[in-house]
Amino acid sequence: MKKLALIIAATTLALSAPAAFAADNEGHDHGSMDMGHGDHSMMSMGKVAHEEVVDGIKATFNVIDIQHKMKEMGMKETHHIMVMFTDARTGKMMSGGIVKIKVMGPDKSEQVKDLMGMEGGFGSDFTLPKKGKYGVLCKFKLADGKVRNAKFWYTVK
Repeated sequence: MKKLALIIAATTLALSAPAAFAADNEGHDHGSMDMGHGDHSMMSMGKVAHEEVVDGIKATFNVIDIQHKMKEMGMKETHHIMVMFTDARTGKMMSGGIVKIKVMGPDKSEQVKDLMGMEGGFGSDFTLPKKGKYGVLCKFKLADGKVRNAKFWYTVK
């Protein structure tokens, strides 16, 4: 229960104080995405790691290095993975649905998490402690009920 409270606190902090996380990423490429209402949410604080269109839905993934802030709170998670879905034809944001991500580490370790809806996207914190390539597999079902998959490699340097 205590760990859940810390995770909720960390997510709340991440959503309410984006400048703190952005400051930790100074010197990195900051891809900016307009969320349609001038909101500079977590999607604007890091580099877009991957974009892909799957059956008419554009999935945009952002991986944010949060290890310094999490360490300050005594937590082991190192990266926040967020995905935003839009209709590829109209650009309209798709916000409702179920999203699950599996991260496979360079040491063959695996983490599977359900992502929470937040700020127009879905996200969760993961532990990517070692340098190397991580496989990120995303399975999602949006309002149309169709199950889709997206995958990409992310390198921790």
